Amino acid sequence: MAHAHRPLQALIFDVDGTLAETEKDGHRPAFNAAFAEQGLDWYWDEQHYGDLLAVAGGKERIRHFVAQTHSELLAGEHFDALIHRLHRQKTAHYLARVAAGSLPLRPGVAETLRAARSLGIRLAIASTTTLDNVHALLNATLGPSASSWFDVIGAGDVVAAKKPDPAIYHWVLQKLDAPKSACLAIEDSRIGLLAARAAGLACLVTPSAYSAGQDFSDAAGVIEDLSVLSKTLPRRQKQVSQN
Repeated sequence: MAHAHRPLQALIFDVDGTLAETEKDGHRPAFNAAFAEQGLDWYWDEQHYGDLLAVAGGKERIRHFVAQTHSELLAGEHFDALIHRLHRQKTAHYLARVAAGSLPLRPGVAETLRAARSLGIRLAIASTTTLDNVHALLNATLGPSASSWFDVIGAGDVVAAKKPDPAIYHWVLQKLDAPKSACLAIEDSRIGLLAARAAGLACLVTPSAYSAGQDFSDAAGVIEDLSVLSKTLPRRQKQVSQN
């Protein structure tokens, strides 16, 4: 049964790959730096890291990698501590890259955020990356007050299950207290699209360097550049609906 058309009330953004191309040039080298600091000979090249992105969440990605390549480590009593240590170090390296201005926003992102604000459309984030990473990227690219543009920021381990599980979207929607039919998710990957759709949201996809070519047949639309969205937001005020 179709709901009545509702004016668009909120845009809910993924972060990594959606707001900026953070994976290849941000998270990947940060992981490699953390491995080296721990004296590990692990190295994730661009292609291998692209494969690992099928697993959402940094700690989960390390665990998956170890299960595939060094499974004897899984049973070690200090393995969980090693994962948390690696992830902390990786985050520090990533934040340094962000602060250095190495990870600009993707085309159209800033324009879309500003257009939404000018139209009174609320902004939210639904991401598996850490809250520190989110704040750092927003501050470095949009200025020190940018985090306050977002009514809700769902990030990191605020929910236990990572995308494609819809838990993070359910959490954000509860905090927003807005009808699903009046919200639009914006993702770059199939696992993000699956999470948004499982939460009952329409989802616009803007493919990133790693996700180009994935199956986005269930998306509300696929655009290369978010400036397209920024120019159509007033029109979308009348058009967004959810079946």
